[in-house]
Amino acid sequence: MHYLTEHWAFGPYVVIAIAVAVWHEVGLHRLTRSGGPADPADPGWPRRLRRRSLLFYAGLAVLLIGTQSPVDYWGYDYFFVHMIQHLLLMFAVPSLLVAAAPWRALFGDRALTPGPALRAVARVALQPWVGIAAFSVVMVFWHLPGPFDLADQNRAVHIWLMEPTFVLAGIMFWLQFISSPPVRIRMSTIGQAAALLATNCVMWVLAMAMGFLTSTSWYSVYNHIPGVTLPAFADQQIGAGILWICGDFWAVPTMVFVIRKLMAEDGSVSSTVDRILGRGSSRYNWANRG
Repeated sequence: MHYLTEHWAFGPYVVIAIAVAVWHEVGLHRLTRSGGPADPADPGWPRRLRRRSLLFYAGLAVLLIGTQSPVDYWGYDYFFVHMIQHLLLMFAVPSLLVAAAPWRALFGDRALTPGPALRAVARVALQPWVGIAAFSVVMVFWHLPGPFDLADQNRAVHIWLMEPTFVLAGIMFWLQFISSPPVRIRMSTIGQAAALLATNCVMWVLAMAMGFLTSTSWYSVYNHIPGVTLPAFADQQIGAGILWICGDFWAVPTMVFVIRKLMAEDGSVSSTVDRILGRGSSRYNWANRG
């Protein structure tokens, strides 16, 4: 039981989470009092404001569990715990934050009309395949032996580079699948299916490479840790299994949802299969809507 009750930390993410929560709550109060800006694409948004905010605070809570709880502490001794932390930061936290759609509460009208610099950054970041590619690149990069060992040995790199890039890449990824007004999903349904399949393949290959396509531990930081009796390679194999299983835990339900959307759009299974295979539509755009 002490594994769960001890080694909680009060690090920079606690201060950041509190500050962002206060910032969000002030913005939420302002929007609630004013009725919120009009949004033709989401006319019922004001009535769902508070309900969405609960998802935002849940995302912040999971962020703190991933970075300030014993998960972070034991991640320095056990790779499989570190993998749990990575999945929390790339899947759970971003999906909750995106579903919460906190942009108006945090940025007010600027969420609808950002300045030129922010608009340019957003234009690139919200390109469908930019978010998909960033997600896979970040995942693979930080699981390479060199970057992983560096982040494990250098606390600043872990806190200010590895963890933020996990969350940011996750947000860019999930914005392509989860409605988050005023951000519009720009990826077509069939593009979503292809992106999920490609991303899952990257996770499968990474998991297989760490699990059974190698015979040694990749990460020198887990060799000969005092008090740890679990062999480093066995630890790595457990982490690879967690990546495989937990990646599917998020990807498979999303894929089912996307395929159901495809079937609803096409009206039949055969039409959906033809569409996936590209039959009968030489002009189909896989990435963007219309």
